[in-house]
Amino acid sequence: MAGSSDRQVTKAGQRADAPPRAADRIRATVRDLFYRQGIRAVGIEEIVERAGVTKPSLYRNFASKDELAADYMRDYDAEFWKRFDAILARHPVDPRAQILAYLSSVGERAQSADYRGCGMTNAAVEFPARDNPARLVAVENKRELRRRLTGMAKAMGAAEPEMLGDGLYLLAEGAYASGQLFGEGGPSRSLAAAADRLITDSLKT
Repeated sequence: MAGSSDRQVTKAGQRADAPPRAADRIRATVRDLFYRQGIRAVGIEEIVERAGVTKPSLYRNFASKDELAADYMRDYDAEFWKRFDAILARHPVDPRAQILAYLSSVGERAQSADYRGCGMTNAAVEFPARDNPARLVAVENKRELRRRLTGMAKAMGAAEPEMLGDGLYLLAEGAYASGQLFGEGGPSRSLAAAADRLITDSLKT
């Protein structure tokens, strides 16, 4: 029979009660710093100090700050779709309810005092170079969101699903931006209601 110490070893070979690896601490640290302050505003010195690691340790795990930023974006992307899919799963056969539930969630988050918008949108603004690794992750995320919204518009029977998908996408992006300006009581509180009216108008024959 395996001893208790054997049972505490994870699939990755790390003890379940062991402290997080340096790479995990770095990723958790930049997840907060990059979102709150912006990627360009955060220096390597602040990252290693907050994460409790050394510069050599950081560069053993991430070749450059650009690659660290891209890794942050990939983590953000995975979190985004996990949250998105969980919301849609509540309404498995009702695309209209799926869209409204997603946009209601966006509108609610954008009312928070500490809301900093969408990390994907923020990164695309920070990095205008088309081949920047972080920007590439952001662009693919936005393309996929637009594709999914258009797909749900088509599933609802919209006469012009591409136009409806684009309209819904633009409403979401407006909430991402305005949430940083207005916070509680801002225009994002009307996001789901505005989307519902847009959908209704799009479904009229």
